[in-house]
Amino acid sequence: MRLPIPANTVPASTVPVNIVPAPADTRAGRPLGLAEALHAEWTKTRTIASTGWLLLAVIALTVAVGVAAAAGTSCPSGVTCQVDPAKVSLIGIDLGQAVVAIVAVLAISNEYSTGMIRITLSAMPRRTVVLAAKAAILGALVLAAGSIAVLASVLAGRLILSGHGFTPAHGYELLSLGHGPVLRAAAGSVLYLALIALLSLGVAAAVRDSAVAIGIVLGLLYLFPIVANVVGNAHWHRHLEQIGPMTAGLAIQATTDLNRLPISPWAGLGVLAAWAAAALLVGGLVLRLRDA
Repeated sequence: MRLPIPANTVPASTVPVNIVPAPADTRAGRPLGLAEALHAEWTKTRTIASTGWLLLAVIALTVAVGVAAAAGTSCPSGVTCQVDPAKVSLIGIDLGQAVVAIVAVLAISNEYSTGMIRITLSAMPRRTVVLAAKAAILGALVLAAGSIAVLASVLAGRLILSGHGFTPAHGYELLSLGHGPVLRAAAGSVLYLALIALLSLGVAAAVRDSAVAIGIVLGLLYLFPIVANVVGNAHWHRHLEQIGPMTAGLAIQATTDLNRLPISPWAGLGVLAAWAAAALLVGGLVLRLRDA
């Protein structure tokens, strides 16, 4: 026996077939954006103890190496010393950047190793927004840690070097952020660390493996100066120093004999910025095109 069809029932054949559920990345009808991604990344970052300890290590190593270098540098009376006091005080950046690279690599590669990246991308399918949020949070943390490390290094250099002959009587101004070149060296060093973090994040997003990413970043930083010193040709030696992310970027620290630099301070920092932008671009493309 056939049951009668109620008058208000719509036949199945007339139901629209193009109705799809709301996107997974909506909240109250609004797509999740950068603000939500930033909040999520900040929550993840501040709940991981290793990030804080590594940032403290950046500060401690940078200051400790700078103090040791200042303590071991002197300018006897009556001797013309070819020493840049600001660069001596900030030499700890050379080691601190390695820890910054580790912090940045782990910020994304840890999620791949644990599988958490799938949860992250399920909650926020807009992958470039995820990478932008990671870059923003990471950059802010490194800027904060770098500012503390640089300020402490400059203060320590001022106190130590003034007792080792680097005084106005010997033709050297006391290190002070009120002195334009020293302020540029200090601020540039903080920016340098932030750019190293972004470069490392981009590399890690592209290769996804912690050990490989750290190896690539450290190779880019430290191999260029080694190769440049091995090359006997003066032209190629200078050219390698101009394109190397570390050698070019650290030109920002120079406050004396600027005409002898292979590249001007701000142009050198621009070279490092180009490396960081290229790494983030490649990392973002890989993140978008490859499955998690």
